[in-house]
Amino acid sequence: MMHPLGLLGGTFDYFHAGHLALVERGLVECEVLEIWLTSDALAQRKDARTCSWNQRASDLLDSIGKAAAQRVSLHTLEDEDGPAPIHEVATAILCTLETRAGCARINSMRAANDLPDLAVIEVEHVLAADGEPISSSRIRAGEIDREGLAWIPESARTGRIILTPAVEAELKDPFGQLVPGPEDDPSVAMSQVLAQIEFETGPLIAVGDVTVLTLQELDHPADIALIDGRTKRQPWESADAIDASVYDKVLRCQSPAGSLTPSLLEACAQALTAWMDDGSSHLIEVDGEEDLAPLFLHPLAPMGAVVLYGQPGKGVVVRWTNEDAKQRCRRLLSGFASIE
Repeated sequence: MMHPLGLLGGTFDYFHAGHLALVERGLVECEVLEIWLTSDALAQRKDARTCSWNQRASDLLDSIGKAAAQRVSLHTLEDEDGPAPIHEVATAILCTLETRAGCARINSMRAANDLPDLAVIEVEHVLAADGEPISSSRIRAGEIDREGLAWIPESARTGRIILTPAVEAELKDPFGQLVPGPEDDPSVAMSQVLAQIEFETGPLIAVGDVTVLTLQELDHPADIALIDGRTKRQPWESADAIDASVYDKVLRCQSPAGSLTPSLLEACAQALTAWMDDGSSHLIEVDGEEDLAPLFLHPLAPMGAVVLYGQPGKGVVVRWTNEDAKQRCRRLLSGFASIE
């Protein structure tokens, strides 16, 4: 017999396959669901990158479909328990293993209010491809997509991949916002970029010797910097002015021109993991060329990271890491050819 009304609460940021499993189970067990989405104030206190209540609500309704949406009502959750301790109509509450203790606490509060216990319906986690649970925090950290899939194709993890004409044609247009400035004074465009990203919370990632040196000269070195000693694919004498001592650690890797390697992938992953763990900065020296590195950096980076690279003769390209950037990079990486 179905419960007439069930309760489900949470932030539901980056609505994913695990969230969908919760809602679908709730609609199997209950005629209607009240879903209480954490307020913006409460959610962003935990993580400033959390999407707005309106965006989270829209994602949820779009994901569950029109038929299911007719059996769901959305409300704003302003505290940890919401209406559950005093709700007089609800007979069930949905949870995961981590939130089951909260349901027990709610039932104790209901008993004190002379209300019957809510039936606790525990839903198992949906696992990502790596065997770990899908979670909003993992998605925000850039580890997986909403279905639990990796952003880096397996072919790029296991061997060197090379650029194909089709992918190269797509890469000719700037991937991001071009901030124009004179080529002989890159600080002009870079100063505008820094003013634009002043309050961003993600790491600042710079690709290219000119970009890295310009940031240093403006007393704003990148959190993660990639250099190869070249500009316009020619050796650059001024590369010697890049000061490795301003970074916490220097990493070295190999990535021949026109290709991407596990060596480069490992260096980028190591630098980003360290930044997320303790905020440490890294200079990555690439033996070969680093111009294709953004195709690894966006899939690896947390949401909100900022990737900069120079556009010769035009200015600086700035691109924020988001789902669109990750999806584009994954698609392009899948278009590279593997070397046996």
